[in-house]
Amino acid sequence: MSRPFLKMNGLGNDFVVVQTGAEAFDPTADQVRAWADRKSGVGFDQLISIAPGRTEPLVRFWNADGEEIGACGNGSRCAGWLLMRASGLDAASFRTEERRLSATRAGENSVSVDMGEPRLDWNEIPLAEDMDTRGIELQVGPIDNPRLHTPGCVSMGNPHVVFFVDDIDAVDVTRDGSLLEHHPLFPEAVNVGFAQIKGRDRIRLRVWERGAGLTKACGTGACAALVAAHRRGLTGRKATLELDGGELVIEWREADNHVIMTGPVALEYSGTLPD
Repeated sequence: MSRPFLKMNGLGNDFVVVQTGAEAFDPTADQVRAWADRKSGVGFDQLISIAPGRTEPLVRFWNADGEEIGACGNGSRCAGWLLMRASGLDAASFRTEERRLSATRAGENSVSVDMGEPRLDWNEIPLAEDMDTRGIELQVGPIDNPRLHTPGCVSMGNPHVVFFVDDIDAVDVTRDGSLLEHHPLFPEAVNVGFAQIKGRDRIRLRVWERGAGLTKACGTGACAALVAAHRRGLTGRKATLELDGGELVIEWREADNHVIMTGPVALEYSGTLPD
């Protein structure tokens, strides 16, 4: 059965979104990989489905490698925008595999999503062993002069490790991200962020995404970077995150411990997924 889709992106982090009715949508990993192929398929970083739920819509995410994942920040903003467009309202709530999220309109093509509370205990991320997630025992490079070391760890519904670097342009994100994605310390694999602190309210970030590789922007990665930076005393609770595809504003609210992500969304075109 052919499936209509919408092609969307958040800061260049691109998605195919399938909106379903009562009919089931449960693609195989092979199907997802074929659709994600940028030469022979449609091409995307993540596949998203939006289905009716008993009380709220259910949103699901798959990485380009075919694995279903629990969270996607930029994808959540796109889903929220579509749900608000359908209802004509300025707010929408929905469920993911991992948590309940709420979205609000922040401008004509801008959306804020309440991403909920970050998870910070080692077994919530998860790690393979008990460590202080403000700065875990992990380094890359020579023992006496590692090029990367002591990253912070955060779960935003998916696992993130964040390295703080002096010059992000000097980091080989593809080499080190792919090296660390399946490190034994991360039993569910991990998204690998590289963050350069440019001020108390500004962070430059690049992310190697688990199952997708280097993307132009990673919403949950931006949330994780702000949380990790604030826990280390490097920034305040709100900052602008500079990603390859543009900027996100992230706030870790003190009142309720929730992380709020605000940024643009774009609707590119519609099409039909091949059988």
